Amino acid sequence: QVQLVESGGGLVQAGGSLRLSCVASGIRFSSSTMRWYRQAPGKQRELVAGITPSTSTNYADSVKGRFTISRDNAKNTVYLQMNSLRPEDTAVYYCTAFIATLYWGQGTQVTVSS
Repeated sequence: QVQLVESGGGLVQAGGSLRLSCVASGIRFSSSTMRWYRQAPGKQRELVAGITPSTSTNYADSVKGRFTISRDNAKNTVYLQMNSLRPEDTAVYYCTAFIATLYWGQGTQVTVSS
């Protein structure tokens, strides 16, 4: 049974930082493409960042230069380091794993106050 468990969300002031973590179980983590999505109230879910098994990364234009995605295959964990946070980064952040099938975590709330 596949599980993705996110943590690290919370309330932070604008300009601050947070690091999200997502621990995966039940999948071949090292072979999975991992991504972070987010969904703000009243808005569509959007891709924030992704990292392939070969550690190639991609980012939404809105977070380039501020967010960094990384992975630790020994810990089955993907991270999202978020710096210079803005109120518009407020959303529920979801971790996904793709290996033949797409799996979703339950999400973690990030709130950035102005």
